[in-house]
Amino acid sequence: MWIVADSSIITSMLYLKVGKSGGRDYLSIVRGYWDPVVKRSRTKTIQSLGYLDQLSTKYKDPISHFKNVVSEMNAEVEKEPSFFELKADLSTKLSHGQGHRKNVGYFALSVVYHLLFLDKFFSNHSRSWQCQYSLNDIMKLLVFSRILSPQSKKATYEQKSIYFEKMDFSLEDLYRCLSRVHTLENSIQIHLHKKMTELYGRSTEPVYYDVTNYYFEIDEQDEMRKKGVSKEHRPNPIIQMGLFCDSQAIPIAYRIYPGNTNDSMTLIPLLEEMEKNYGISRIIVVADKGLNTACNIASITSSGNGYVLSQSIRAGNKNLKQYVLDQNGYQSLNEGFKSKSRLHKREILVPGKDGKKTKMVVDEKQVVIYSVKYKAKARAERAIAIEKARQLVADPSKYQRATSYGAARYVKNLVFDEKTGEIILSGTKPVLDEKKLVEEERFDGYYVVSTSEVDKSDQEILEIYKGLWQIEDAFRVSKSDLETRPVYLSREDRIRAHFLICFISLYIVRLLGVLLDNKYSVSEIVSSLNKMSVSFVSENLYVGDYADEITSCLKEKFNIDLDRKFMTLGEIRRISGASKLRNYPLGK
Repeated sequence: MWIVADSSIITSMLYLKVGKSGGRDYLSIVRGYWDPVVKRSRTKTIQSLGYLDQLSTKYKDPISHFKNVVSEMNAEVEKEPSFFELKADLSTKLSHGQGHRKNVGYFALSVVYHLLFLDKFFSNHSRSWQCQYSLNDIMKLLVFSRILSPQSKKATYEQKSIYFEKMDFSLEDLYRCLSRVHTLENSIQIHLHKKMTELYGRSTEPVYYDVTNYYFEIDEQDEMRKKGVSKEHRPNPIIQMGLFCDSQAIPIAYRIYPGNTNDSMTLIPLLEEMEKNYGISRIIVVADKGLNTACNIASITSSGNGYVLSQSIRAGNKNLKQYVLDQNGYQSLNEGFKSKSRLHKREILVPGKDGKKTKMVVDEKQVVIYSVKYKAKARAERAIAIEKARQLVADPSKYQRATSYGAARYVKNLVFDEKTGEIILSGTKPVLDEKKLVEEERFDGYYVVSTSEVDKSDQEILEIYKGLWQIEDAFRVSKSDLETRPVYLSREDRIRAHFLICFISLYIVRLLGVLLDNKYSVSEIVSSLNKMSVSFVSENLYVGDYADEITSCLKEKFNIDLDRKFMTLGEIRRISGASKLRNYPLGK
């Protein structure tokens, strides 16, 4: 069998070898190559020349003569795009336990990793910690694998051979790293923000904020993993995560909170951290109605920042409800869609340190939207909740606080045990709240966005608020593509390290999407990079098995050519080196 390829791809440099044979010097022309199976250099004899003493009878200086011959052979290979024939022994067996397939898609991730100077950041800390392992090498493995092949930390370590990277550390080193790297979570976030601002001129008007939680498959709670309101309606202990993203959907900062922390209590601590350490002059916070509280509004505005927040109509005061339902002032924007707005002095009661509440007045603009599609969506979602509520009323013993989510609001006389979350079946029997159903239906199709940015037009406010989907998508990417949960760790320090790794991974894959002109989703990028692999054939030769539009885009943007059917180890190493040059512009 012969594999035919361009010789300039296959052939590495030849050299003259002077070895021993039967105690006599023997000359041959050889080619060196790396054997990935035994993980060391080997040579292949291209031409046997003979014993040095015999060749001396024919040539005045055989060594100098054949060195010149080798130089001419190398020159010919470089200038002639001919074909190379590789003879393969079909009886060759695979070595047990040795992988011959390696990923090369991670070179694109390496571009962003080095563009953000993460290698320098971790290498500097590795030296200051006086580690016996390379913190940078471990973090590269954990971050690249979290994006391409998310698994447990042990499984990630066991698959490290799929990369063309030096991985000279033990599994114990990896866990030691996890136990320490979490202490850098604040400094890493600040470092990334500063680099992003330098490279891209990041804007924080607006920034998007949201809260999600991650469950743990454990029964007992601890100081961090506590039972709370699960976004996935699971009874497991959870932790809360608050996350800020910019208008490009690239993360800015995050913070972890115990699972029983109310969503509304998570915003201000992280916002104050950003104001203090991120060098940001002004922030416009965009979030949903769960963050629209008196304390948050007071803190945001008193520090000179702004907000664009959705506002609950049903939980609003009488004045707001009347304004929403009053049809005067609405302007039709298109079929089935209308809006109006008003300037409004909002009175809020802010609790002080002594527990007493102080009245505060905030100048606010309220933009009211009505959408026929939104009305249909609200009624369809409520129909599901009502059906569940009817089942709950019929047999309360089948439900508890976590499993009754969405339905409990439509049931009267429902009492939960504060510790277990189970429904207490005593006293008045639970019944469907028909009055509440009628009241809620009146507001189907309407929603309100309130803002401190009173000088902006209604359209500007709505466009800003529409961007909130990006942080919701960031959480989706975190939970699906990066498989942030379930978490296969139990110690708090290592759990924090896990979420730090996931944050960096989200940062890198989002920024890569920007570098590729936002033409591809995260799922498309990850799927493509994961398929970009090469397999070892013989000597220095590898054969590629996948390319697509994203492969071509990587070549255009970063000069990373992964479209080649055949590549030598030398070429692959050159690509690896090029991915660390940090000379790629972010684009427009």
